[in-house]
Amino acid sequence: MTHLATRGTALGAAALCLLAGTAQAAPAGRLPKPDLAGVDSVLRTALRQGAPGAIARVDDDGVVRTAAVGVADRGTGRAISNADRFRIGSVTKVFSAVVLMQLADEGKLNLDASVDRYLPGLLPDSRITVRQVLGHRSGLYDYTNDMFAKSVSGFESVRSKVFTYRQLVDRSLRHARTNAPGAAYAYSNTNFVVAGMLIEKLTGHSVGTEYANRIIEPLKLRDTFYVHPGKNIPGRYARGYLTPDSAGAPLVDATQQTVSWAQSAGALISSTRDLDTFLSALLGGRLMSATRLGQMERMIPVNSTQAYGLGLRRRDLSCGVSVYGHTGAVQGYYTYAFATKDGRRSLTALANTSNNGAVLNTMLGTLESAFCGKPAKARRGSAVVERHEDMAPEVARD
Repeated sequence: MTHLATRGTALGAAALCLLAGTAQAAPAGRLPKPDLAGVDSVLRTALRQGAPGAIARVDDDGVVRTAAVGVADRGTGRAISNADRFRIGSVTKVFSAVVLMQLADEGKLNLDASVDRYLPGLLPDSRITVRQVLGHRSGLYDYTNDMFAKSVSGFESVRSKVFTYRQLVDRSLRHARTNAPGAAYAYSNTNFVVAGMLIEKLTGHSVGTEYANRIIEPLKLRDTFYVHPGKNIPGRYARGYLTPDSAGAPLVDATQQTVSWAQSAGALISSTRDLDTFLSALLGGRLMSATRLGQMERMIPVNSTQAYGLGLRRRDLSCGVSVYGHTGAVQGYYTYAFATKDGRRSLTALANTSNNGAVLNTMLGTLESAFCGKPAKARRGSAVVERHEDMAPEVARD
């Protein structure tokens, strides 16, 4: 089943303005027109490659277009929809970074201070700073490499468990660090477990409370929840299906889980609408000072097409447009959530499967169609290989 829709929405001028000092980007109107047929084609390809369903939502300066193919539930056959909620995986990291940047704005956090200043004795090296943690330059080993060395058995061993932050950090510290503090970018979920610990230490509240008070409620995000350690997704949702490592083995319904293995690194639930709203607000300068937003957007190159700031990823597309946001991978769900630097065009896309590299790479094409429009002949057939680094056993890092 395919559904394409267009809706005009009036936006207040305040939502479109950047705070003084934030770098200006070309207005969304100067971008190529979104290629909606191209988005739909990408989603259909993901279905052929094994995704039960796939959805996408493009918000182009208030004009909303959606696409949906396949099913939300393989058991009932219910069609998937952009009204469905889903687990967003590492897109959660952007929320965690926003909370910490707000705390920096409030004078409660120094990004260049040692983590040890706020969490004494947690880490083995007092040189590791908050900024390095948020930029994946701490050198802390990613504990999920061991945890999910085998996709299904690893998942089943943790899907009902409740971990403390300290237990997750300790799993990382059993391994040698990947590099000296500040030396190199190396993606690690451990960093954003530490981020969650910082949020809770500095505020005296749970990360869920801080997400709600600082982001969810002010932006009126009606589909965004942090339910840890609960296992259920509230309301209407797409079920998530984990692809086993063995070819031909049946998909595993991974919908119900605590996501305690991720917490502040990847446990939020949301929708395409809410993620578009969140990224537009963030990049439009509505969630922190221009200075802090500029720090989030100060990028370290990852490879020829990607860079990473503070909890924020930049992707450089084939048409010369750069978009900002994050990918998300959690058992059963792949998410791409990105927006232009001025926040005036955003795209969130989801496939309700995981551990399927073909689907992950295909879904990257939604960004090309949403932000670059119809492909020029010169780049037809070109392939950009996505490296899965949100949680990936034995996978080469970018």
